[in-house]
Amino acid sequence: MSASQTRLDHRLGAAAGGAVRIVRSGWRRHPGVRSGDQLTLGERSADRMRNGMGSWGFVFGACGFLALWMLINVIVNHAHGRTFDPYPFILLNLVLSCVAALQGAILLIAAKRSDQISSELAQHDYEADCASRELLESLTANFDQLKAEHEAMQRQFGKLAALIESRIPDESPRLDTP
Repeated sequence: MSASQTRLDHRLGAAAGGAVRIVRSGWRRHPGVRSGDQLTLGERSADRMRNGMGSWGFVFGACGFLALWMLINVIVNHAHGRTFDPYPFILLNLVLSCVAALQGAILLIAAKRSDQISSELAQHDYEADCASRELLESLTANFDQLKAEHEAMQRQFGKLAALIESRIPDESPRLDTP
């Protein structure tokens, strides 16, 4: 087996193993995607923000924060006649507007990171496809070679059988002998 064939077999084995790993553990441990210490601080932050802001925990937490803000302001206003953000909660509206502005930018950063992950997965898939194509071409060439060798051996076998038949005297029983 040639060195290039060994490298190809190793790459295909790694690709197949990668496919098994991605099914079991998701893209985070996929060999074609950088993760963990390979990521920059910004990339790790974008992943955390995307995972946090795109969850039910964030939705329920935001609803809880809004309800708590309004409840505290209503209770304090009722008890003392004055609060830091009385109804119609103008400060809360300002905070929510700022969060929405930042959230748009954060979501764009997270989308950019998702695109990067998709690109890395696509590059890995392309490399695995190229390795598979090389292996298929190699197997096709080997099959063609084996087929040619098989045909040559069949011709040799036919010649050998004919040679053996020509050298063996005909020992079939004769009907005209007493």
